[in-house]
Amino acid sequence: MPISLDVSQREADICEQRQDWFATLGFEVDRLGPERVMVRQVPALLHEADIAALVRDVLSDLLEHGESQRITESINELLSTMACHGSVRANRRLNVAEMNALLREMEITERSGQCNHGRPTWVKIGLDELDKLFLRGR
Repeated sequence: MPISLDVSQREADICEQRQDWFATLGFEVDRLGPERVMVRQVPALLHEADIAALVRDVLSDLLEHGESQRITESINELLSTMACHGSVRANRRLNVAEMNALLREMEITERSGQCNHGRPTWVKIGLDELDKLFLRGR
């Protein structure tokens, strides 16, 4: 459903000027009047977000800073949550084929050394450390 927003004239002006930018992010935002805009389309990932608040914050950022990362950050936050929910959980046993597939994916995935929360996804342990763990040589 389209969302009609009352905004300042400056916000409506910047919205009209940046229509193409909004479109590249999956938004269709049109100016309806001197102080009114209409959000007609949003990215499917953001369908449950507070679109009115997001658009108001983006317009405020554009006026104050000339740019805004809020939409991209909102999408990235949602994607990282989805990735976390789809990840291999503790105590889940993988078969050899699943382990190998996971390792091959990690080799080609950017920043695969940590999860989206910043926790490491793997650690390197040398032979000396392994020997200590298993009390070898004592």
